[in-house]
Amino acid sequence: MELAKSFEPSEIEKRWRDTWEKNGYFRATLDENKPAFAIQLPPPNVTGTLHMGHAFNQTIMDGLVRYHRMKGFSTAWIPGTDHAGIATQIVVERQLDAQKISRHDLGREKFLEKVWEWKEHSGSTITGQMRRMGTSPDWGREYFTMDADRSKLVADVFVRLYEEGLIYRGKRLVNWDPVLGTAVSDLEVVSEEENGSMWHIRYPFADGSGSVTVATTRPETMLGDVAVAVNPADERYANLVGKMLILPLTGRQIPVIADEYVDKDFGTGCVKITPAHDFNDYAVGMRHNMEPTNIFTLDAKINENGPEAYQGMDRFAARKQIVADLEAQGYLVRIDPHKLMVPRGDRTGVIIEPMLTDQWFVAMSKPAPENSPHFPGKSLTEVALEKVANGEIRFLPENSVILRILPMLFCSSHPTWLHTLPVKPSA
Repeated sequence: MELAKSFEPSEIEKRWRDTWEKNGYFRATLDENKPAFAIQLPPPNVTGTLHMGHAFNQTIMDGLVRYHRMKGFSTAWIPGTDHAGIATQIVVERQLDAQKISRHDLGREKFLEKVWEWKEHSGSTITGQMRRMGTSPDWGREYFTMDADRSKLVADVFVRLYEEGLIYRGKRLVNWDPVLGTAVSDLEVVSEEENGSMWHIRYPFADGSGSVTVATTRPETMLGDVAVAVNPADERYANLVGKMLILPLTGRQIPVIADEYVDKDFGTGCVKITPAHDFNDYAVGMRHNMEPTNIFTLDAKINENGPEAYQGMDRFAARKQIVADLEAQGYLVRIDPHKLMVPRGDRTGVIIEPMLTDQWFVAMSKPAPENSPHFPGKSLTEVALEKVANGEIRFLPENSVILRILPMLFCSSHPTWLHTLPVKPSA
């Protein structure tokens, strides 16, 4: 045969790749008499294709796995893909938008079918790219984070912890994306400075003795006010604490309270408190045992807790009407231009709404019941820290300062404790 004028790697790589997989060279070896070396592939999201970061870290993992195979270790590299719920939903919704269809038009079941179709397409694209790279995981053990075994395991652990009182549900304020219809993390919120307004509004006293003026950048949220706060060290308002105000446009009475959160030197020194729609106000409300009043539906329209005239209106349409009504009724003092930080969802670009919703929580410091089969009388924090202290869990390199404090950070704020629990594998 005539020697090719240039090297064409694709045909040679494909031939060897097929040979390797056909002969099972990458299958995990299980031998208790040999030292073990295992890597679980951090599963790439099924939302597109691999990028250079994937290629870089998979090359490192592949080198480590091949090295330990050749050293005679009992070796396993487990591949998989991740569902990436919100990101996948966005991709599928954009595909539907191109066809002038929304997920609401399809309905839940049909939309889920479309999501699974995309998962099969995108997931196979990603694993095909890994194979083309020549990576050597055990493809017979490939997993998906929402397949039957993984889903059953998550449900089993969730139910067990719930029955032991270590998982509970409660109302908490979250970053809510009205377009996605879901809570998003702080990392998914992008805050940028924008030009806005500061509305100064007069709140009259219920006894007719005068009024106080508050300033806000979100006048629509006043419908959910539960108090007006002043600094306890502010002598201007010391004699007003405890008095009742009439909340404009609603007729509800709300108290004047004292709280150190208020900066007496900023604005008028009076701050409206709306616990259901502001994170700082939520903390103030909790300190004063105030019941939050949620005035928005999950798609950011005024709900039944607002005056009838505004119910069903979009939050920004309601803002315009509320400002107009405040001015007509003599409550609007003035409007000043104001630069403010506006939080937007990094995927949709929509303004994020702090929303009071039902959320699930893990009781990290609460001891498990004495009859718990796994860690009676101990909290999840204690169990996780003990496993780090006794060497069952190790962070490498051990001289890294950040890795020394990671156990404490994780145990206090992130559900990585699930990986420390003794779980019976599914059949």
